[in-house]
This record gives sequence, structure tokens and C-alpha cells, in this order.
Amino acid sequence: MDFHSESEREQGPSWARPNWPVVELDALNDGLDPTRQEIAQVAAKAGARATASGASAAEIEQAARDSVAAMMLIRTYRVRGHLAADLDPLGLAKREMPADLTPEFHGFKGDALDRPVYIGGALGLEKATAREIVEILRRNYCGKVGLEYMYINDLKERRFLQERMEGKDARIAFTPEGKKSILTKVVQAEQWEKFLARKYVGTKRFGLDGGESMIPALEAVIKYGGAYGVRTMVLGMSHRGRLNVLANVMAKPYRAIFSEFAGGSANPDDVGGSGDVKYHLGTSSDREFDGIRVHLSLVPNPSHLEAVDPVVLGKTRAQQVLCGDADGAEVLPVLLHGDAAFAGQGIVSECFGFSGIPGYATGGCIHFVINNQVGFTTSPQFARSSPYPSDVAKAVQAPIFHVNGDDPEAVTFACKVAIDFRQKFKRDIVIDMWCYRRFGHNEGDEPSFTQPQ
Repeated sequence: MDFHSESEREQGPSWARPNWPVVELDALNDGLDPTRQEIAQVAAKAGARATASGASAAEIEQAARDSVAAMMLIRTYRVRGHLAADLDPLGLAKREMPADLTPEFHGFKGDALDRPVYIGGALGLEKATAREIVEILRRNYCGKVGLEYMYINDLKERRFLQERMEGKDARIAFTPEGKKSILTKVVQAEQWEKFLARKYVGTKRFGLDGGESMIPALEAVIKYGGAYGVRTMVLGMSHRGRLNVLANVMAKPYRAIFSEFAGGSANPDDVGGSGDVKYHLGTSSDREFDGIRVHLSLVPNPSHLEAVDPVVLGKTRAQQVLCGDADGAEVLPVLLHGDAAFAGQGIVSECFGFSGIPGYATGGCIHFVINNQVGFTTSPQFARSSPYPSDVAKAVQAPIFHVNGDDPEAVTFACKVAIDFRQKFKRDIVIDMWCYRRFGHNEGDEPSFTQPQ
């Protein structure tokens, strides 16, 4: 057999399927995407309305064309709006507005920008101009929160997320009391790191400096999780920010942590565990919000990044079995990751693979990525091939929130929607919090030497 002959290359393999590749827009595949049907339905209604009003054939055609273009514009923002979101607190990522997110790309130019177009209830509006549509969509999808979800097959899940993101009046809004609570946790997180830096100069603690919004975010998961029926949370995380979580979320006594800095422990019987560094130890505690008590368990972890993930999921599943929590409504796993490890460690993909298997499923895990845009000394462009560290989650159609970590309210909002989604659909969801590492990899590191860029 001549493998270099033209005939062999033309024939292809003997097992080639006659129906592959599938034509992208055949009738079957068109039916799999409800948003395409929605566009056709709106266009048909627009033409019918124009006909009923006594419009000419040209006006009817123009109305239908405008509706199709407007619905395609809306769909494009749902799919690609996250690419223009304001996510990087440092402004390192140069994110230009994609051409297909402009009204001109869809044919709206000049006077057409202010021509009312029938959009059939999308964005909560019957009619809107292209200018109004773009203004609303940029506020919904291109602010401090970006969302990837249009690859999800389940229409109910997509509609659920759309309803929480879209609309003329959609805003991230908290009550004055809520804002004070968020601010309080941010201040606690920041002052904790500053105190340790002054008190224990040069001692390794792998601080959360630059990613303090994670603390009010976890508080939101506990609070809203309790309101939605969660009674036990099993948490797993690596070393980054662990002492901050122990002190300000898990309520581990300060004296116990300070004793560990001094080389001992305040009370081994109470603290639990020995012979390991302080940023590997776990603990458990009870927290109460609005009269609802939630038990928290932070699992100890080794230095091996992400190795704790299956331990958390296994412990969660075991507790669900023991307490008869068949659908996972009462026991919630929460995993905190670093951006480089989330994209690079194969165990993450393996755990996602377990998420939908009946014998291993936990009713959905909330994944929180502390995306400080550096892995030890490696910049993202040298660490992964995908645009985001969270792209691995698309394999199981998990929705992904991208959030600017310098906006604690936006991070808290994403966590609120995440716990709501998890409790309703019992599926994994990811929050990718873009932040930064104010100091080195650890407190003994000089970043201007190990990461000069």
C-alpha cells in the first residue's frame, strides 16, 4: 500500500462514516439550538405585525430583516459578551471589543441605529432600537461580570441564567446593610494579611493579598446556601489564602493560628492535626446566618495542588449517603482553586468527569478559581493553551462566571447566582475571579526577580 499516493489520501480511512461531518445547519442540528428557532419566530412575528399594519412588501421585508439582525445581535452578546467584559483589575489583558458585538456588524448604521425594531419580549422589551439594545447588553454582559453559558444544552438552565443577567433594569444591587457586610469582610481579610505581614515578617503564609474579595464571596455561599437548604458545607483549597479563610470564614481562633506561627499549637485537642505546616491544616465549625446553622468542614490538604479535590467530593458523597440526602440539597462541596492548577492538573478534569455519574455525583460542586494571573513564576500565556483557566469546565457544560476581583459586590452577586443555580439544577458551576498577587509566590519570594514582568 502506497501511503503517499493521491488515491489513498482521497479515500480516507476504511471506517469513515458517510454522515460525518454533520452539516452544521441541517434541520436536525438547527432544532438542537432553541435560540435559532427563537430568531425565526421573532422574524415571522415582525413580518406579520407589519402586514397587519398595512405596510408595503418592502417595509414588511425590512421589518423582518431588522428583527433577525437584532436577535442575532442579542444572541452574539449572550455567546461572546464575556470577551468584552471588564475583568482584569490590573489592565494587563488587552481586551478589544470584538467586531461582531457592534451594531454595525449586524447592519445597523446611521439612522437605522434609532429605528424601533420588534424583538418579541427579549430583554423584557417588545420593541427597542439597536442603540438601546447594545446599551443594555453591554451593561448586562460586558461589565464587571462576564458569563459563559450558551454551550449548555438544557434550555431551562440557559433561561435561568439569562433571567438573572439580562434586562433593561438588571443591576448588581445590594441593600445598604448588605454593602456594609461585604465591606466588613473585605476589611477583615485585608487587615488580617497586613497584621501577619507586620508581626511575622518574611514568614511563609501564602497571603490572599489582591484577592480579598474571596472572603465575602464565601460568606455569601454560606448565607444563601443556608437559605436554600444547605446544612453542611465541605470545603477544599490549596495554600493561597488558607489562613485568611481559617480565621475569617471558619472562625478558627486567632490564638491557635498565632501559636502555629510560633511553632506550636494553642490546644492540639481542639485544633486537630499536628506535624504539618499551618497553611495545610483544616478545621470545622458552625456558622449561623438568619437563624440557620450551617456546619463547615475545611479538609486538610497536602502541598500537591488539587489533590484534595476528590477527597472533598468523596467526603461530601459519604455524608449525603449517611444522612439520606439523595439529591444533594443539604450537603454542598465547595472547591477553591488556583488558575494555573485548575487548567493544568489532570485531576481537575477527572473530578469534572465524575460530576454526572450516578455512583459519584454530589449534586453539583461550586468551583471558585482564585485567578491571580500567575502560576508561581509563570505567566498565563506560557501556562495554558486556552483563553481562560476555567475552560476545562465546558466539558461538562458547567456555566462559568468571570468576575473582576476588585469589585466585591460583583463577586458576591456571582456567588449568589451560583448557589441558586446549584440548588435548582444540582450541577457544577464555576466562578473565575480575576485578581492579582500583590507580593511574591510566598513571603520569602522577591517577585521582581522571579517574575520581572
